[in-house]
Amino acid sequence: MKKRIFVTATNTDIGKTYTAKHLLEAFASQGYRVGAMKLIETGVKEFAPDATALLQTLQQLNPAFLSLEVADILPLQYELAAAPYIAAKKEALDLERLDATVVRLELLCDILIIEGAGGLYVPIDEKYMMIDMITHFQAKALLVTHCSLGCINDTLLSQKALQDLEIDFVTAFNCREEDTSFGVVSEPYFQETQKNVLKVTEDIDTICDVLYNL
Repeated sequence: MKKRIFVTATNTDIGKTYTAKHLLEAFASQGYRVGAMKLIETGVKEFAPDATALLQTLQQLNPAFLSLEVADILPLQYELAAAPYIAAKKEALDLERLDATVVRLELLCDILIIEGAGGLYVPIDEKYMMIDMITHFQAKALLVTHCSLGCINDTLLSQKALQDLEIDFVTAFNCREEDTSFGVVSEPYFQETQKNVLKVTEDIDTICDVLYNL
């Protein structure tokens, strides 16, 4: 089994795809053959924006992906912009299809980045939540969190969920230009209570090293 890293987040629109692209670029710069897949994407109409962005990045970094199409790295897509449980109309998750995609893609890479959908407790079907996919794929997790007010609560809840399932993970803060108050109202807490405060744009090489060695 190749190295698998599952990119998840504290909620939707936190920056999973943005972070996954940074991971791909950083690992590729270290000489690894990189690969990626978007596990499930909802809200897909004319095209799948997240999976398309991942594939475009991959095709610049790994020639083995040049002949692939979006459907090759996006096994499940739905038109309704909602939790998969709703978007799929309660259809049971096709794990065999997901597994087959992972097997095919791992033939092309040394490290596979698997991007989830939404946050950890987004329901996929009546049995599975997104967090269950991390365990299913025996992956290490990168928890992407935000830097706006409320990130302490959101981050701690998601970290506890991962800890309760004994999932190895790294937390990365995706700070945006408007998050000017983070250093005053939230970052001091994390600096005092956690080992590292790693930021996507500033610490991507460190994030990659820690993830690879988990």
